[in-house]
Amino acid sequence: MHNFAVLFLAFFALSIVVKFWLAQRHLSHIQKNRAQVPDAFSEKITLEEHQKAADYTSTKVKFGRLPLIYDAAILLVWTFGGGLELLDQFARGYELSPIYTGILVILSMMLISSLLDLPFSLYSTFVIEEKFGFNRTTLKIFIIDMFKGAALALVLGVPLIWVVLWLMEHAFELQFWWVYAWLILTSFSLFIAWAYPTWIAPIFNKFSPLEEGETLNRITGLLNRCGFNSDGIFVIDGSKRSSHGNAYFSGFGKNKRIVFYDTLLESLSDDELEAVLAHELGHFKRKHIVKGMAISFATTFIGLAILAWLMKAEWFYNSLGVSTSSTYMALLLFTIVTPVFTFLLSPIMSMFSRKNEFEADDYAAEQSEAKYLIHALVNLYKENANTLTPDPLYSAFYDSHPPAPVRIAHLANH
Repeated sequence: MHNFAVLFLAFFALSIVVKFWLAQRHLSHIQKNRAQVPDAFSEKITLEEHQKAADYTSTKVKFGRLPLIYDAAILLVWTFGGGLELLDQFARGYELSPIYTGILVILSMMLISSLLDLPFSLYSTFVIEEKFGFNRTTLKIFIIDMFKGAALALVLGVPLIWVVLWLMEHAFELQFWWVYAWLILTSFSLFIAWAYPTWIAPIFNKFSPLEEGETLNRITGLLNRCGFNSDGIFVIDGSKRSSHGNAYFSGFGKNKRIVFYDTLLESLSDDELEAVLAHELGHFKRKHIVKGMAISFATTFIGLAILAWLMKAEWFYNSLGVSTSSTYMALLLFTIVTPVFTFLLSPIMSMFSRKNEFEADDYAAEQSEAKYLIHALVNLYKENANTLTPDPLYSAFYDSHPPAPVRIAHLANH
């Protein structure tokens, strides 16, 4: 067995053990604190609501261990079990050009992976979310969304895959092909960010302009104070699929939209909505979106440089169960094995994200009153059944937002 295969299996085993250990810590911590509402929330959240959040989170974590084992087994089947090798030999039988053979292999793997993941998605939506009263999706909507997503992936993804594979196929002529690929992927990401609010999101949801009234006046006043220009303020029909509430702004350049879930408008007052939007604007004003993109682009740049080196090494393919080297197989292998090596870096990205959340909260406290954001967050924790007592270490690995008690305490100091 090649040293790289041994290294991969070592990281693979370590990541599985750590994930199970963190899940068990999280479950134990939640159950330990299930009997009492944390002091900071005792006046706003009942014991019954606290226990519902604890049970909801525990159910999701317990269920999450099953696809964790399943996904790990599938990864081993794709690699050491010869799954990719079999798929490659099947596609080569059509005697297409290397680029179109690669597209066939990649699309086939994506289709098979989607079908294998489908039972878990169905169970999560129609059993867990249904059990706790959050699901409003019908099977018809679920299926339509699935086909819309697949069609969108084909329309946008196939040309992108073709370009990247073409660059990889001409690696000897284009010595720094990966730089060109990076420029293409960066441009594509910026295009998607720009196009998403106007062209992509409406494929799945209905967006309606926020009606005239006090709520719109309050929001418009906040936008003027913050110097934020948007392409409009919209309400999304989130209740069509779930009772969970949220708010966000999306887009790039002048094509930016502010979006409120209809479920959020139903549960928050105007003061609270203003505070929530001020938080979202804080991400914009503190340049978190730009910083996040810069990190993503830098990571992609490094990843492509590593891929350019690995695709020339026969041991990279042979170590992972593939007998014949090819550009598309290098891309596939790199895509599926990289998460195994990068999982332990998760706390760094989570820490960066939580730092941004604190800064956005600080900005919101400057533009509105901190107490209104606290009230809004408490309502969102209650409505979405977010646990108030996550395990600190589990949260450090997975949570992009600070734990509820830490976040509320930070805002209370304003």
